[in-house]
Amino acid sequence: MELRGKQKQYLKKEAHHMNPLFQVGKGGLNEEMLYQIGEALEKRELLKIALLQNTDEETEDVAAVIEEKLQAKVVQQIGRTLVLFKPSTKEKNRRYSTIVEKI
Repeated sequence: MELRGKQKQYLKKEAHHMNPLFQVGKGGLNEEMLYQIGEALEKRELLKIALLQNTDEETEDVAAVIEEKLQAKVVQQIGRTLVLFKPSTKEKNRRYSTIVEKI
């Protein structure tokens, strides 16, 4: 699913007041963290990830890995913070995806 401008704008607005749910630190982005991010995306559909100052990871690299492995979309990248979106496969967890489809 490719996001259009108005869809991204809506998701950015919704994510603005969220706090980062995950922090990538000195250990970097590993398989366990990817699994947990995937599970959280399944339940929430929209979340933020922060890269701490002590990490060797680059924001663009983390975004590329997440998009590739989890098939999630990076809606926004501000400094060392990423906003991710992935529609939930379960109907009961669909909060943002139903609205995004209508936009």
